[in-house]
Amino acid sequence: MRFALDPARLPLRRRVGLSLALVSTLITGLLAAITWNLASGYLIDQREQTATRQVGVDARLVEAALGSSGTPDNLEGLLTGLAGSPATTIALRREDSWTTAGRAFDVDRLPDRLLELARSGNGGRQRIDAAGMPALAVALPLRGPGAVYVELVPLAELDRTLRFLSAVLLIGVGASALLGLGLGYWVGRRALRPLTELTDAASRVAGGDLRARLPEVGDADLAPLAVTFNRTTDSLAARVRRDARFAADVSHELRSPLTTLLNAVAVLDRRRHELPEPAAQAVALLVADLHRFRRMVTDLLEISRTDAGGGDGDFEVCDLADLVRRSIAERRDTVPVRVQGDPPRVLVDRRRLDRVLGNLLDNADSHGGGTVLVTVAGRPGGVRLQVDDAGPGVPPELREEIFERFARGDAAGRRGDDGGSGLGLALVARHVRDHNGRVHIEERPGGGARVIVDIPEVEP
Repeated sequence: MRFALDPARLPLRRRVGLSLALVSTLITGLLAAITWNLASGYLIDQREQTATRQVGVDARLVEAALGSSGTPDNLEGLLTGLAGSPATTIALRREDSWTTAGRAFDVDRLPDRLLELARSGNGGRQRIDAAGMPALAVALPLRGPGAVYVELVPLAELDRTLRFLSAVLLIGVGASALLGLGLGYWVGRRALRPLTELTDAASRVAGGDLRARLPEVGDADLAPLAVTFNRTTDSLAARVRRDARFAADVSHELRSPLTTLLNAVAVLDRRRHELPEPAAQAVALLVADLHRFRRMVTDLLEISRTDAGGGDGDFEVCDLADLVRRSIAERRDTVPVRVQGDPPRVLVDRRRLDRVLGNLLDNADSHGGGTVLVTVAGRPGGVRLQVDDAGPGVPPELREEIFERFARGDAAGRRGDDGGSGLGLALVARHVRDHNGRVHIEERPGGGARVIVDIPEVEP
């Protein structure tokens, strides 16, 4: 199995950092290569020229000593003196025999090509490995049949210098890559900060917070983006407020005739036993639909008031467990309440949170076979409210959809005879969001649905 790195999957900030690091590495690597070639070539050339000149002087001295019919002892002393340092080797060939001085070296390992050049009267030089040490072999011809003067000049110090230079250049290239990576990451973060702010603001708007705005900046390229986004959000907020006011006005106007209808139908309902069977059934259906219509109008009016900005509420610090007990007691329900641990206090609007719990209990009674248990428990950073029902549960693909307005899918409709208005859970989601909380649905262990509401605790 082959794995390939897809650059498109990397965050843009990392791609900018890697790109800048790559460019920095290429530039510094090229400069390091040029520096190495120039510096090493210059140092080696200077060393070879200096060594060649010195060897030429030494060869003339040896040639002069040979011409003055010196004794072999004097010749060996001269060669030893010319060797100087212990690392230098001097070899003199005359009459098919070798005389050496200085550092021990097997003359048979001298390059044949170098000796041939010297014997032909041209002389030459070549870098060789002299028993594990780099050296420059310089061979010069001398007067006499087959006489050759060879001197091995050590290059260990030059080799150490070049190694040090290469290490410095490699470290410089590595440091440049790291610096380019860090600089690219910083530049990417700075350059993408407006995009991050735009993403956050857009996410808040998508979540229903129409107060999200981008900060005004003085950059000529970014200012139009901020102005356009803020203008678009203002227009959207104004449109939502107009729609909310319209829905609120319609809902408010419907309350009076609806109340009249409910009162009239109540009179008919009380005398339903006196009516013929078809009429009695029609009255029963009318009563059920009118009550459902009243709930829908009430929920729609509540949502409209919240969307129009009139749902800020009266927030106060309270004990959520105590609020839940009081709310259930006022409903005259026998739903069991379980409190786990010592939940922290939260900042809530009692009326709106009571409405949240009431809608969840009504939803469980209408669609979930009744409420099994209400749990209040502490969690990291807040309090969790759980409402468990005894119904068939909610399919995973519908667990987000049912919190949308007028969401009445087939799967949800099969949970009971009364499909509801589709506004109860939408109102729950809106009230929970206004508390900076989160609501979602899970499967209850043992079957059924579990609606979970998380509300953050009060910051100290």
